[in-house]
Amino acid sequence: MTTEWIGVIVMYGLTVLLAIPLGKYLANVFKGEPTAFDFMKPLERLIYRIGGVDETADLTWKQNLAALLTINLVWLVLAFVLLLTQGSLPLNPDGNPSQTPDLAFNTAISFMVNCDLQHYSGESGLTYLTQLAVILFLMFTSAATGIAAAVLLFRSFMPKMTETVGNFYVLFTRSITRLLLPGSLVIALILAFNGTPASFDGKDTIVTLQGDTVGVSRGPAAAMIAIKHLGTNGGGWFGANSAHPLENPNYLTNMVEMIAQMLIPIAMIFALGFFINRKRFAWVIYAVMTIGFLILVIPTIFSELGGNPAIAHMGIAQPTGAMEGKEVRFGPLASAYWSIATTIISTGSVNSMHDSSMAMSGMMELLGMMVNAFYGGVGAGLLNFYYFLIIAVFISGLMVGRTPELFGRKVEAREIKIASIVALLSTLLVKGGTALATWLFINHGDSAWAVQPSAWLNNPGFHGFSEMLYEFTSANANNGSGFEGLGDNNFFWNFSTGIVLILGRFIPIIGPVAIAGLLARKKYVPESSGTLPVDTPTFGLMIFAVIFIITALSFFPALALGPLAEYFSLK
Repeated sequence: MTTEWIGVIVMYGLTVLLAIPLGKYLANVFKGEPTAFDFMKPLERLIYRIGGVDETADLTWKQNLAALLTINLVWLVLAFVLLLTQGSLPLNPDGNPSQTPDLAFNTAISFMVNCDLQHYSGESGLTYLTQLAVILFLMFTSAATGIAAAVLLFRSFMPKMTETVGNFYVLFTRSITRLLLPGSLVIALILAFNGTPASFDGKDTIVTLQGDTVGVSRGPAAAMIAIKHLGTNGGGWFGANSAHPLENPNYLTNMVEMIAQMLIPIAMIFALGFFINRKRFAWVIYAVMTIGFLILVIPTIFSELGGNPAIAHMGIAQPTGAMEGKEVRFGPLASAYWSIATTIISTGSVNSMHDSSMAMSGMMELLGMMVNAFYGGVGAGLLNFYYFLIIAVFISGLMVGRTPELFGRKVEAREIKIASIVALLSTLLVKGGTALATWLFINHGDSAWAVQPSAWLNNPGFHGFSEMLYEFTSANANNGSGFEGLGDNNFFWNFSTGIVLILGRFIPIIGPVAIAGLLARKKYVPESSGTLPVDTPTFGLMIFAVIFIITALSFFPALALGPLAEYFSLK
């Protein structure tokens, strides 16, 4: 057990030690200063030339948002068409069929928005062509979109008034060429040398220890698994995701994948500090997010190590903890750590089955996605944290009797309205969607649909409610993990979560970028003795309180009906 604790502590420690210099490197990349990867400039200029992009032009926040939304719309249409026709296209050695329109709709949106919610199994639901041309491609572009959108915020912290906030196309391209491509290459090589497939061979046939003959899917999986973690995407090449022995063969690959998925979200915090030359402010943000992470991960670890109370009541010993849904090569402690890390940073990959988690663990996983601002996804974490920051600045300013200011710029009614709408939107999407699904399940369970609502849940009762709540929470948080007792590959779940995916991704991008653009245009007022400092532990505590209050007030009733009720029913 001591070894398992050491493994988790080392994983997190290495992540932070790597994130600090990576943050400085990213700040230099996005400021256009010299870096070790300047040899990528010819490739970048070629991309700009093909796309007709003027790399020297600075755009307004409206122009940047228009560019971001337009280019993502193009990718969505292309992905949808390929998924609809994949069965008749090349690179399909296993003969997998095309996706249905509703499944293709959900899948294309899911990977375009960096959620990677999968209502299919990777081995049978996609071909090698769509795994590469749709899934792998969108994993790079969606991650780069989030990073570029976050960097657009950085200029709003600078002490000068400006109409422009950067160039989305340039930031997007550099995110791929200077970060995601080289990082993914290193990770993919580590995975390939440890047994992850990296070929175009079809299924292989093996005989198990029980004497069964089974087909084992292969394919160029290592490349996708690398970017799925580095870009906080999370979709699995195999249906079992990173619990599959070919996606995550051993404890070394488990550490590499765990560090990879947390690396950029933490590095982006430090990149902000280096970019605006306010390192203390970055450490305050890091401290708030880390405290939130620890509050979620510690109860989860002890919950999983304590075992299942229902099994204990049967007189069965659980010396290694709750092992249902866990891989023996990882154990409950490393699995619990992964389950919280993957939900707070919106990766959504799994190395154990979250549907088998203890009730307390399930609640912590849900809370991580409901807050969606403790580290968060690549770029998306800072975007979500930003509107909590604006609300905290506004409330703090009113409490001390001054006009609320953020680094010399007044936060006024327009900014707080946008931040409040974005903060409350997730509540509407998650609880509204769950309420609709519950109503259909209870009142129209026998409807003559292809999949009757009464057949959606393998675990009716408190846990069944949690399964539906988790699905909409995961979609809204662009996470993608699931309580897989839910039968989700049908028209209702494909369509409803598809809508939530779009709104849950782009509203939290549009809102903060708009606020940043509005603040950047305002007159800068130098700090004085009466200015409220936002880089102190006191203000950090204020931000944490705002996050806690908004999340608790919004989601406690839903949590009480699901994981909390299940927790007390097991006592």
